Amino acid sequence: MTAEEELLKLENEFAEAIVSNNPEDIGRLLRDDWVIIGADGEIIDRARFFEVIKSGALTHDAMESDDFRIRVYGESAVVTAITRTKGKFMEQEFSTQERATDVFVKRDGRWQCVLTHLTKLPEK
Repeated sequence: MTAEEELLKLENEFAEAIVSNNPEDIGRLLRDDWVIIGADGEIIDRARFFEVIKSGALTHDAMESDDFRIRVYGESAVVTAITRTKGKFMEQEFSTQERATDVFVKRDGRWQCVLTHLTKLPEK
């Protein structure tokens, strides 16, 4: 399997883990120092993200991505995609369409995400 195929598989596994609200599966894919920069520019670290997932305050009904662009640079990689999500945050329904950028590093033969950055796309 090529690095690009591995990374695409991980992206799909991440979407499945998010929709199933499974912190263990999500955690396997993210390094301990992972952070997400939301579409509003807020930085959320891994610990806070998992607090929200485990509490049930954030749930996803759907997460689908397409228009993947994968660039591998040795032991690091950048993956971008257009991602659509639906779910609830603090009992409020949401639906998003964002450009997602994930930065991966490969350590001990395994890829893990170290950074996710979301950019809100305009409504069409």
